[in-house]
Amino acid sequence: MTQALYDIPLKRIDGSAGDLSAFRGKVLLVVNVASKCGLTPQYEGLEKLYQAQREKGLEVLGFPANNFKEQEPGSDTEISDFCTTKYDVHFPMFSKISVRGEDRHPLYGELTKAQPTAIGDGPFRERLKGYGIDTGNPPDVLWNFEKFLIGRDGKVVARFAPDVAGDDPRLLDAVERALQD
Repeated sequence: MTQALYDIPLKRIDGSAGDLSAFRGKVLLVVNVASKCGLTPQYEGLEKLYQAQREKGLEVLGFPANNFKEQEPGSDTEISDFCTTKYDVHFPMFSKISVRGEDRHPLYGELTKAQPTAIGDGPFRERLKGYGIDTGNPPDVLWNFEKFLIGRDGKVVARFAPDVAGDDPRLLDAVERALQD
């Protein structure tokens, strides 16, 4: 992650302005999330991972996005309420953004440029194609719940396919390694 990435303007889900500079020196797991997706139950595993590792310096950061089959149609307030009441999410959430296409947020432009391929890519992509869904091409974000792991030094160290859940050994190992650096 470039120094400038920490300065990309973001908006928190409560409407307050921000950026990633508050998270310098921490390990970040950036996830594009959606409330009406078959993968939405991943909120549970992401929260569990956050609770287990935040004392060691992990921050899970949720970025709602409505890019895929309109599976995040709600307002920021509705999304926040859903995450709190349905999944008891405590990790930081940001305002809804676009993660793919012409209106892609600059944060996701930088993330996909830094890590154009995802660990575990393939099976989920093929499943989506089987449903006739346009999966785009790497480095495009494939679907909801794709994950980018950023080390303490601000560099993107790994990217995980949407169906790599919060308790997947590949993700857990990568997080553990990043926390040790």
